[in-house]
Amino acid sequence: MINNKILGLIGLAARARKIAFGADSVEQEIKKKKVELVIVAEDSSERTKNKFEKLSEEYKIPILIIGEIEVLSKAIGKSNKAIIGIEDINFSNEIQKINNGGEVIG
Repeated sequence: MINNKILGLIGLAARARKIAFGADSVEQEIKKKKVELVIVAEDSSERTKNKFEKLSEEYKIPILIIGEIEVLSKAIGKSNKAIIGIEDINFSNEIQKINNGGEVIG
């Protein structure tokens, strides 16, 4: 189950145009070193997960495998997006902090 605060932050990042979405787009942005955090839907294919785990490792980018495709897609106002790249370090840090059980300091 994905935390609603994480979905909220993903949505904010989307509105701030600080995300890339879709496998090809995220991969390009990773290679340009613009992505700070990769989010992969739990129900994406094993091949997709493996590919982005390898890319994340190679480029030293944290990766989260959370949520379902439908839920993540809805958070960014798109449909059928299994991969999201967060391009802002602050959004990335907050999402990771919440995912690791820490609360946002407000």
